[in-house]
Amino acid sequence: MKIAITGGRVIDPSSQLDRAVDVFIADGRIAAVGAVPAGFTAERTIDARSLIVAPGLIDLCARMREPGVDGALKTEMRAALAGGVTGVVCPPDTHPPLDEPGLVRMLRQRSREAAGARLYPLGALTAALKGETLAEMCTLAEVGCVAFAQTGALPDNRGALLNAMRYARTFDLPVWLRPVDGTLAADGVVGEGAVAGRLGLPAVPVVAETVALHTIFELQRATGRRPVRVHLCRISSAAGIELLRVARREGLPVTADVSILHVHGIDADIGQFDSNWRLDPPLRTELDRAAIRAALADGTIDAICSDHSPMAQEDKLLPFGEASAGASGLETMLALLLNWAASSGIGMLEALAPVTAGPARVLAEDTGTLLVGRKADLVIFDPQETWRVSADTLLSSGKNTPYLECELTGRVRTTIVGGEVRFERAPAATGSA
Repeated sequence: MKIAITGGRVIDPSSQLDRAVDVFIADGRIAAVGAVPAGFTAERTIDARSLIVAPGLIDLCARMREPGVDGALKTEMRAALAGGVTGVVCPPDTHPPLDEPGLVRMLRQRSREAAGARLYPLGALTAALKGETLAEMCTLAEVGCVAFAQTGALPDNRGALLNAMRYARTFDLPVWLRPVDGTLAADGVVGEGAVAGRLGLPAVPVVAETVALHTIFELQRATGRRPVRVHLCRISSAAGIELLRVARREGLPVTADVSILHVHGIDADIGQFDSNWRLDPPLRTELDRAAIRAALADGTIDAICSDHSPMAQEDKLLPFGEASAGASGLETMLALLLNWAASSGIGMLEALAPVTAGPARVLAEDTGTLLVGRKADLVIFDPQETWRVSADTLLSSGKNTPYLECELTGRVRTTIVGGEVRFERAPAATGSA
């Protein structure tokens, strides 16, 4: 289909474009930005006056609950589109884990049937994610896995981890790791500090992250003169960010992401044991949040993800330490980004870069941009529309968000994937919904 998007403010961090201009789509690609292409006749015109047109958001961590819950993928894909997300990375900690080619094929087929966002599955780095023996990485890559991850803490068997990283380097397969030392994190549920002490909750010390980072970088160096590519998932502390800076200055091929909730929240937000703020990694101090925001500003952290983890209500209606860790985040990520931009005084280009151009670079994908000839994945949103986050307004099966019953500003109107309009929302009649 040929689509003309007219009258909008077009923002593309990859090309530093920020101005009112028209966008033209044909054959699933960006046909032109600016003047109408020769011979172009739109089959549909979208009026984007007072709206922002941007590359679709790319989320580096969103759990789709399949394999595990039949039919969940379609629901969560709908939530992704409602949040302006056109590309979703699915971690391998499904039930069962993504360590067999057949499971990956099934997931990709169900994703196509759902007609939602693009799905980028992560394969398991080790069999059943147990950290002992290598998974079938090459075979998994052939069926569509974009990288290989060990979710949770680093394996206790560091020799097995080194072998997996060496194998991945041999075939130039990226490795994604959570920087957590499980023996140091132990049974902690909040970040170490005054809040943990006041609430009497077991804490996860910063050293659980920094020791893991030292381990990862040492193992990375041991993989050879051209080390394996490593992506760090959900870095959370100022000390960890400083180690990341040192590694990048050294020239290690390492990228990193952070959760949108860690861009906003701090440990004090837990309040009186609000289990919706029970996250993994846990929230840390205001100084850590400041370090995260500074690292996003200077490019040390490449991407922001939702870390979407939809859960049943009973998983959260428990004492804080017993509640499952995680939050639903696909539909609130964009509004929280806009809130961060407004509260930090940064421009829209800077705010959108970690969810468009940044994650596209991590994935080596030709999305996350509005350059002519690239895949036509776009979001059109109203930066001024306010809406209430509620069980009724969220399309995800997971209503477990710390922003439940809060008003947020910024809402998606249209989401386009591969040149197809896959989600549309009518303007709110009163400015809120």
